[in-house]
Amino acid sequence: MQLSQPIQGTHPKESGLSILDYLLHDQATISGSMGIFLNTTYRMHSSINALINSAIYEGKLHIDPANDKQSIRILDQNTKADQPSYLNKDSGIIFVPVSHDGNTQSSMEEVSIIKTLFQQLMGKIYTDKKGNERPIEINDILIVAPYNQQVNYLQKALGEKARIGSVDKFQGQEAPIVFLSMCTSDANESPRGIDFIFDIRRINVAISRAKVMAIVVGHPNLLTTRANSPEQMKNINLFSRLVNH
Repeated sequence: MQLSQPIQGTHPKESGLSILDYLLHDQATISGSMGIFLNTTYRMHSSINALINSAIYEGKLHIDPANDKQSIRILDQNTKADQPSYLNKDSGIIFVPVSHDGNTQSSMEEVSIIKTLFQQLMGKIYTDKKGNERPIEINDILIVAPYNQQVNYLQKALGEKARIGSVDKFQGQEAPIVFLSMCTSDANESPRGIDFIFDIRRINVAISRAKVMAIVVGHPNLLTTRANSPEQMKNINLFSRLVNH
């Protein structure tokens, strides 16, 4: 359920598929009669894997027990009691609703809130799988956006050292914290449309880069996107589960 490699040219019927995609079709995991499913993640905390496992991998993906030793110490003695923040837990998936209008490929509103949360996370204490503690540094955060225009705005706001890019760029990588900026006000009006914005594989890859915390920033109206097919309904449902997780 990762992203397929880009292909060029026209391939009749299913000849453009990878061997694995051809064999599995719509199945998320391989059956025991066909091969071996590697059923343990050594990356994700259980509070993230719970959604990925049930929504993507048919309940078959388990965590290495040491994964749950990982955490981000959000609240400490330096946290002001009246400081408003969506950062209110040590691990898991957090949805940050940001209202905006008319945005298709970028959202400065989302850039602004991501910058604020990014700065709040810097210096917080990260505990790894071995129980070692250290302050969060810039390389501990991945920021993912579906469109290059949003990537460019985020890079300008957070600096060249920040790890910012598309889902394709970060496939295979990981970090304690991952941001996903949805950046569009209306999925129907966005370039490449609903099928791209809510693509199950893209959302899976983005969220599953996170070891401890995945922060999804987006317009709450995306939850009311009207599906035009059963496949779109399935994809939007995953986003809904993500928001309500």
